[in-house]
Amino acid sequence: MNLLKSASIVSLLTLASRVTGLVREQLVAATFGASAATDAFNVAFRLPNLFRRLFAEGAFSQAFVPVLAATRTQEGDAATKALVDAVATLLAWALVGLCVVGVAGAPVLVWLIGSGLERFDTAVLLTRLMFPYIGFMSLVALAAGILNTWKRFAVPAATPVLLNLCFIAAAWWGAPAFERRDWDPILALAAGVMAGGLLQLAVQVPALARLGLLPRVSLLPGRIAAAWRHPGVVRVLRQMAPALLGVSVAQVSLVINTQIASHVGVGAVSWLTYADRLMEFPTALLGVALGVVLLPQLSAARAGSDAEAYSGLLDWGLRLVLVLALPCAIALLVFPEALIAVLFHYGAFSARDVAMTVMALQGYGFGLLGLIGLKILAPGFYAREDVKTPMKVAVVALVLTQAMNLVFVPWLGHAGLALSIGVAALFNAATLLVLLRRRGLYTPAPGWGGFALRVGAASAVLGGLLAVAAQRIDWIALQAHAGQRAGVIAAVLGGVALVYFVQLHLSGLRLAAFLRRG
Repeated sequence: MNLLKSASIVSLLTLASRVTGLVREQLVAATFGASAATDAFNVAFRLPNLFRRLFAEGAFSQAFVPVLAATRTQEGDAATKALVDAVATLLAWALVGLCVVGVAGAPVLVWLIGSGLERFDTAVLLTRLMFPYIGFMSLVALAAGILNTWKRFAVPAATPVLLNLCFIAAAWWGAPAFERRDWDPILALAAGVMAGGLLQLAVQVPALARLGLLPRVSLLPGRIAAAWRHPGVVRVLRQMAPALLGVSVAQVSLVINTQIASHVGVGAVSWLTYADRLMEFPTALLGVALGVVLLPQLSAARAGSDAEAYSGLLDWGLRLVLVLALPCAIALLVFPEALIAVLFHYGAFSARDVAMTVMALQGYGFGLLGLIGLKILAPGFYAREDVKTPMKVAVVALVLTQAMNLVFVPWLGHAGLALSIGVAALFNAATLLVLLRRRGLYTPAPGWGGFALRVGAASAVLGGLLAVAAQRIDWIALQAHAGQRAGVIAAVLGGVALVYFVQLHLSGLRLAAFLRRG
């Protein structure tokens, strides 16, 4: 399976996830708006997600996947199965302890991330209800690492849809049902989160069983001790320590920003969250999909000492990022009101909420190329089991982010938080790119100058057309005609996308060339 086909499969399934994710956010926005209740829920849901990104998709995956790929290449399937069993045993027991501590310490955790919340007690209750979600999702990350290494990308990419469907059911049916029983309707969303986590884990089981890689978690103390001593586990733990520091930098920045937003005013946390949900479309469809596909391939190229293939994989990923991410960034900067209005301007979500979310989205959009580029550049280090370099750069980016917050937040409010993240992401990605080149790990293939010029010219035309559509159409006034508004934006986006790709073709850029990367 060539890389573009693999990335396309992941992207299409991720698209399904993000589409259902936007439907879920539309329902939440229409039902609750940007309110004290949604602020409390977003802070509470951010806590298990924060730990998930630290221990599951973050440090664990970055350390586990390269070791798993190298073990399979160098030692064979039997040794790989032994590694999987040992890692699963330790991970499962660690998660039990973490969930107990998280539920007991919920008040402290909420205070650390959102002490300015109007509904602080509600956030504590929601945290206790949802914290075990990290256990489900960390085991899902283990399964995804195994399946992606075996090039079974479909199941891991598709499972987030289940969470969104449970969320939709909770908002559409659960919240009114809770309200009829005089229960706080926001609690229905917590029930949806837990049901979604359980379903995501359940669908991994048959996929792993078909490969003969369903992990066996040991309950015996002797075998648990043996798992600690397994050479592969030692390598994973050794790599996790600096990786944990690197990933925690981004999460510390998120915690600080959430804390600041909770004091900006009611709705600020929610405005940032809604903007972030929209940002997940391009970052997940492009950055996450490419990163998922590239990390195992880069690890295999490194294990085979194929430096040319290693550099070629990075070059392929970066070119694809420029072609697809640059027009997305321009759209977020010049066409944000239309996007937010069509997606969220219903029910309790007011025109003011649209304006406030637009400001946050533009801040994020400024750094979109950096946010997506990081998903390509960081694996260039992780695949070589070098997690220290990205960690050090991330620490500098964190300091830069908070320094910019001191300037931007008094000036721009909640939007200043988004802009700081965007600028820091550009710095982070640019620094990693320079380091990859200086260390001889990446040498750009010939033709980058002409390639960038063609993409830039086509993107400028796309941006001009979107700016005209943003000025000529009153997207807020069309709220009373939701179907018409959706049809108009579909026509605008489809039209400018067609113009963009036609211009690329006429300029001599053949996207079919990416198909040859296998």
